[in-house]
Amino acid sequence: MMKKSYRIKKNEEFQLVFQKGSSFANRQFVLYYMEKAGQAHFRIGLSVGKRIGNAVVRNRVKRLLRQAFLELHEEIKHEYDLVVIARVPAKDLDFPDVKKSLNHLLRKTKLIKPIKKDTKS
Repeated sequence: MMKKSYRIKKNEEFQLVFQKGSSFANRQFVLYYMEKAGQAHFRIGLSVGKRIGNAVVRNRVKRLLRQAFLELHEEIKHEYDLVVIARVPAKDLDFPDVKKSLNHLLRKTKLIKPIKKDTKS
């Protein structure tokens, strides 16, 4: 379970990341990221809109995203706020695909510390 302190909850904080941050996207997700110097750990905000599906589907996507962040959190740079917006294709993904897609975005945006090589792809 991811701690609450790792979450972005307030609308103003989401807006700040959208306005001041940069973004990168693949088919399943859009990642907005903004540097926040001196932050002890990264924070994530998840946005899964109604176009994705009903509440059950949206919550499943959010759960998978949180789990993927939990497994990747050692490698993610600390001084960033991240907002992930799910796109419609995300609703059909299983956990390995969500993690792979997220990993792809984080590598492209250089938000993952280059520690170990990814063995499978």
